Amino acid sequence: MNIPPLVARLLVLRGIEDPESAHHFLHPSLSQLHNPYLMAGMDTAVERLRRAIARQEKVLIYGDYDVDGTMAVVVLFTALRALGATVETFIPHRMMDGYGMRVPVIERAAAAGYRVILSVDTGIREHDVIGRARELDVDCIVTDHHLPDSQLPPACAILNPRRADCRYPEKNLSGVGVAFKLVQALLGPRLSDRHVRSYLKVVALGTIADVVPLLGENRVIAHFGLAGLRDPVHQGLGALLEVAGLRGRPVTAGDVGFRLAPRLNAAGRMESARDVIDLFTVLDTGKTREIAERLDSLNSERQQVEEQILGHVTELMEQQPERRSRYSLVFSGEGWHRGVIGIVAQRVAERYHRPALVIGVENGVGQGSGRSIRGFHLLDALTRSGDLFTRYGGHAQAAGFTLPSDRIPDLETAFEACARDALSPDDLDPVVRVDAEIDLADLNWNFYQAVKSLEPHGLGNTTPVFASRGVRLAGLRIFKERHLRLRVSQGSRSCDAVAWRGVQQYPGLDCGQELDLAFTVDENTFDGLISLDLGVRDLRVRQ
Repeated sequence: MNIPPLVARLLVLRGIEDPESAHHFLHPSLSQLHNPYLMAGMDTAVERLRRAIARQEKVLIYGDYDVDGTMAVVVLFTALRALGATVETFIPHRMMDGYGMRVPVIERAAAAGYRVILSVDTGIREHDVIGRARELDVDCIVTDHHLPDSQLPPACAILNPRRADCRYPEKNLSGVGVAFKLVQALLGPRLSDRHVRSYLKVVALGTIADVVPLLGENRVIAHFGLAGLRDPVHQGLGALLEVAGLRGRPVTAGDVGFRLAPRLNAAGRMESARDVIDLFTVLDTGKTREIAERLDSLNSERQQVEEQILGHVTELMEQQPERRSRYSLVFSGEGWHRGVIGIVAQRVAERYHRPALVIGVENGVGQGSGRSIRGFHLLDALTRSGDLFTRYGGHAQAAGFTLPSDRIPDLETAFEACARDALSPDDLDPVVRVDAEIDLADLNWNFYQAVKSLEPHGLGNTTPVFASRGVRLAGLRIFKERHLRLRVSQGSRSCDAVAWRGVQQYPGLDCGQELDLAFTVDENTFDGLISLDLGVRDLRVRQ
């Protein structure tokens, strides 16, 4: 293979060391999508749904309110409607219904005549709920990607690549990825490559938003899905791209993570995720534009609420400096909005580089969300204190839970003990992993195209980070109060660099200082001109 040395180095650093693996990585193909019937339970799930369609039995898709869950609902609803099924959807309301499946919803569905309930991105640990459905003679088909218990719930069929008895090759599918495998099996030969590409636009949104590794089958999904977003035929997608300022331009995984997913998530965080389903399923162009604008407005509202809670957390850290010596951080507040505590937990974990739990308290009940760092399995830690919770679930890096508010001090003590058992002091120091050390003079379009060949970037294939030493700070200005735009030079080469939230992170910078800089290389378009900018990952002033 004729691979540039830089690309070869980056591939090896990502564990891709043989020519065949490199070819598959650099040249994704729809042929790399696995046979859906390799997934345990697929035959049974397909047979039951085809029988429901033939008999015109009512099918209810039971989803989740995050992007992965709503996109899974959209994918399956679209396919089942095309097959002539009598199908409706249910998305829980975060405030009124909480997370996961609920017995009252199942009972109402049974009373309304639904014979099949199809869960997406949820259900794998819902033993009581699915048991109740069985008592009511309702067949449950579970499609999920979360870690199962040692015993599976009593469902008609369970599709989850993480089942111990499942030989499906890709274990890291998202919830919408599992739903798409069911669509592949249901449609069979009728699913042309053109139709696959159309579905993958939606599947890619949930896959990237859920931060699953973008390797293997997920890389294929992301590659073709992002390519399709550049010029979407779908009017709902078009309206979403319009309000996000992405219409008619290449869409990256970063655009999904930072511009599209937050708008889609905002509905479920602040109000109801029903708007997201409608955006992708209604046929009225005016209506889809109205929905997209509402999602944009809700996202702005979400940002304001998030900053308020983060401000409270920052005050607590300043008022209680002893927290900085802890291996974990737990914060709770009366009335903190449950829709944003997960994002706040993520930002706390990133800022202080510690496992973090953030809990909103209302009427004596705490609803919390956790985010972790490398080396600390969050779900395992919560499981060690499982008796404190009325409900909990998640995985290694993210989790959610509910508990009586008077148990929060016990949780804080137990969580800190888990963190001290699992982490060393070195684990609490953030590390920026550099792929290669270069000179600024190396930066040109050939270099950038070599790096770009590894896209889409995400977990498992992170954006390459480079380092340059002895870079002079030639210019500095603040924009939007929190961020820094730098002008840096090395020899005869100068570049612009952006440090997001750099005002707080890098105080005391001054022109003329020499820096060691870790950065990504980004494309910037302004007034029709394209240039290469540096995205600052870290910097230090040379003494």
